[in-house]
This record gives sequence, structure tokens and C-alpha cells, in this order.
Amino acid sequence: MHLVPNLIMNDGRAIPQIGFGVWQVPDDQVTAATLEAFAAGYRHVDTAAIYENERGVGEAIARYGLPRDDIFLTTKVWNTDHGYDQTMRAFDKSVALLGVSEVDLYLVHWPAPATGDYLETWRAVVQLQSEGRARSIGVSNFHQEQLAHIIAETGVVPAVDQIELHPWLPQTPLRALASDLGMLIEAWSPLASGELINNPVIGVIATEHQKSIAQVMIRWHLQLGNVVLPKSVTPARIRENIDVFDFELTPENMATISSLENGHRTGPNPDEFM
Repeated sequence: MHLVPNLIMNDGRAIPQIGFGVWQVPDDQVTAATLEAFAAGYRHVDTAAIYENERGVGEAIARYGLPRDDIFLTTKVWNTDHGYDQTMRAFDKSVALLGVSEVDLYLVHWPAPATGDYLETWRAVVQLQSEGRARSIGVSNFHQEQLAHIIAETGVVPAVDQIELHPWLPQTPLRALASDLGMLIEAWSPLASGELINNPVIGVIATEHQKSIAQVMIRWHLQLGNVVLPKSVTPARIRENIDVFDFELTPENMATISSLENGHRTGPNPDEFM
């Protein structure tokens, strides 16, 4: 079992730097996959209302039997629940499905800027934190304009911004802004949804370190200071993705991987997605 280091968020709370992502894992499969992740050493699980697997994640947490405070649990409010009252109701539904009374991190999943409701959604999330029901709060897929708006209106800086981030899309300006704000970056699609898994440039570096291409990309994220959220339902891959603490990429390796930037997204553009 691997011990994952923690990063400290701007509210003083710790977050494990590797989390287990469960996007597109059906509810009837997510319990077994999450139990496998716990056995491998993951203590951070990232789900969302739209994933429709919160019940199965909660079952894994209950069945594994660790104290609740030993598991860092994230979920998110979906776009159709934007608005103050809708967000409060969505949170109640999520914690009921998860079988918990509070979550460690609650995120606004997408800004959906055309609706104009993300500020009121953020106000509700801030209220949930003030009530102790969401221990830490953040956003996902927010760009500079949306971040500036919610911070100016509420005075509350998100603890994290969870964004698509991988060697094709290293998000350098947004990472720099996050650093200035004291906000952590979480990387979803950290392996470019598998599209980089056979990349020959990263393959050379993987051979050098006797690691897989996936392990090299995860290590790249860690050394950038990202929280990284790899996903798999295959037990061997689940274990491989956390076995990344016995090697270090050189500055040359890091630069080579970052040079792959081409702006390609595997998901939608947050400024356009509803």
C-alpha cells in the first residue's frame, strides 16, 4: 500500500495529492472499484451528482470500515441545479446518497456561464461551508473571468479549481493564477482520457525510468504541484496509478513532457458548455 502525500489548501485543510476518479463508472461497478482503490492506498475519492454513482461510493466507504475522517470525499453540484435553493437541495440529495453527514470538498461542477446562475450557486456552497456540512469548497472548470467574479462578490477564494489538465493542455496561465490566489489545481483527464497512453515521446521517458507512460504522466502532475485524479476500474491499473513515489522526473523530462502542449481538449470548453 502506498502513502500519498497531502497538500494544504487555503483553508488550512489537507487533501491527498492523488485521488480516485469515478467518472463514467456505473453505480453497480463503483463499489468494487473504490474498495480496490482503498486497498491500494487511495484515501481520496472524487465523485459528482451527474456521475450517478454516489450511492455506490458511499457503500464502499461504509464497507471498507475506515474512520470517516480517514477518507477525503469530494462531490459536485450539477449545472441543472444551479441557483441558491437548488444547490442546497442538491447537496442534501448527494449526502443522502453517499450516506454521510458532510463532505470534505464540495465543488461547483461547471460555471455554465450562459445561465448566469453560478454566483448564486457559489453563495450556497459558501453557506454550506459555514454550516460545517462542506468542510472545504471549490469550483471545477472555472476560468479567470468566473473566478474573479465569485471572489469579488463573496470575498471567498475557492480552495481548488478542478480542470482538464494533461500534457496537451497544461493550463499554464490558469495554474499561475491559482498560485497567485493560493488555490490548488486538481487535474481531471490527467492522461488525456487515455489518448496519450501510447505517446512515443513520453514512452522514451517511461523506458528511462522503467515505469509505464501513465505513471510518468501522473508523476509529471505531482511534480507540477497538481492534485491528480486518475480513473480506472482495472485492479492492476488502479494499483499502478498510485505506484509513483519511487522515482522522480528530471527537469529535462518535465520540460519534454510540457513541450507536448497543443491546446487539445478531451472534454468541452467551459466557456461554452451548458
